Amino acid sequence: MALTPSTMPPLGMPLPDATLADGRGTPYTLSALAGQHGLLVAFICNHCPYVQHLNGQLAPLGTILAEEGVGMVAISSNDPQAYPADAPAEMALQAEGLGYSFPYLFDATQDVARAFHAACTPDFFLFDSRLQLFYRGQFDASRPGKGKPDGADLLGAVAALVAGEGAPAVQQPGIGCNIKWRED
Repeated sequence: MALTPSTMPPLGMPLPDATLADGRGTPYTLSALAGQHGLLVAFICNHCPYVQHLNGQLAPLGTILAEEGVGMVAISSNDPQAYPADAPAEMALQAEGLGYSFPYLFDATQDVARAFHAACTPDFFLFDSRLQLFYRGQFDASRPGKGKPDGADLLGAVAALVAGEGAPAVQQPGIGCNIKWRED
């Protein structure tokens, strides 16, 4: 496991729109998942301890965001050949078992992760109603073995977004396992 920080692309970056399928093969277009106030894109996977640390918070987060008019989608870009736990069928089981109310999509080509400049799992990108990047960075300051996840950083950004305020001045990079890139 290589600890990797998120890359923090520039605020205002447009949503890299794409159509991806979930673990059962149902396609979704990212921009179509946006709510009235925007869209949260979370790069996650099944096996990463940093994702596992906050996994219990993701389903409730999806519900909170829906109530606030913000869509949510999760994407796994990991190489399932090298990491079978991150294969689409396993993703579908994970989403069902944890009660995700949002699509959990598979980035088979890894092109979407590259377009987002995603570097780690988890890696969060919050886009406003114009689908421009408003927040990128950590879920909160907790880490595996250090604190309980509460989503303070991300929820603070969502509150600012919904209230029509500016993007948070301080945005801390997330940290987690590196995305498992295919070796072509």
